[in-house]
Amino acid sequence: MTTPSIPAEAPNDESKAQRVYSYLRRRIRDLAIPPGTALRKNEIALECGVSRAPVSEAIARLSAEGLIDVYPQSGSFVSPIRPKDVRESMFIRTGLEVEAVRCVARVADPALLQRLEANIEAQAEALSSTPLNAAKYDDLDEEFHAMIIAALHSPRARHLLESARVLLDRPRYLALPENQRPQDTFAEHRRIVDAISTGDPELAAAAMRVHLSNVATAIEAKLAQIEATEEDNEHHD
Repeated sequence: MTTPSIPAEAPNDESKAQRVYSYLRRRIRDLAIPPGTALRKNEIALECGVSRAPVSEAIARLSAEGLIDVYPQSGSFVSPIRPKDVRESMFIRTGLEVEAVRCVARVADPALLQRLEANIEAQAEALSSTPLNAAKYDDLDEEFHAMIIAALHSPRARHLLESARVLLDRPRYLALPENQRPQDTFAEHRRIVDAISTGDPELAAAAMRVHLSNVATAIEAKLAQIEATEEDNEHHD
């Protein structure tokens, strides 16, 4: 798999740590760095053009979010996909986003709707490519939901959603190419925007709930495969 490009050099350590965090999170999401992989700080620092300090900070953040396991005497490793944690994150995400879109629909802000429409157009363009660029489409998916939660102007709500989405990244990415899921996701996003534009909070909440229920169903199918593989491995040990 092609390694994503490293963002341009940033002027301070905080920006550097954010840059390394985004780089690692994306590669973990795309499974370019598979579960169980040992992370070498020197190699990551060289790839990103930074010192070890921003790498350590990024790894600490990803560890707090559950994507990296840190063992003091052994090192840092990409965490396995833990079904229990994924299900808990999906529960949190659903509660937050259904209420968020309900609030957003009450306002039906024209500027927000314009941005959402632009995102929908970009999704349609991404879907037209063959084969599907899953990473690009997933970025647009994340941007779509981020715009809605950002419209609340609630940093705590945005942080909670981001924390929940982190653990959903990999199973969502695995489930994205399945069957007609990308096309279904696009249609569901389209219905959410249409519902927001009506100014009807309950219609918007229902559209978001249907969408996230379908996301959860797709994720559950992947989790079932992961759990079945784990059981097989235990039987062969």
